[in-house]
Amino acid sequence: MKLVIVTAVEAFHKEVTALFKKAEIENFSESDIDGHKNSAAVLVASNWFSAEKSSNESTMFFSFTEEENIDVLFSLIKEFNQNLETNSPLKAVVVPIERFI
Repeated sequence: MKLVIVTAVEAFHKEVTALFKKAEIENFSESDIDGHKNSAAVLVASNWFSAEKSSNESTMFFSFTEEENIDVLFSLIKEFNQNLETNSPLKAVVVPIERFI
């Protein structure tokens, strides 16, 4: 068993849920998060509100599941990201679980 974590901008909420379902990961949790990206110095200098950092409404999905399901999910995410026309790809990581009850 492993822990898979996926982050996505809020606009992709339905798509990520569908990817989990296609990967046969039926049990997962989600949490709203704010994603932050530091702007390049030139962009910050030209912004009247340069002291403010921009953030995006995002969602973090996570599930304790089997490696086979994660392999399918990663393939689906890779395909999804290749067809994106935005600069906000889905991000995913896997964390091994040493012990659980």
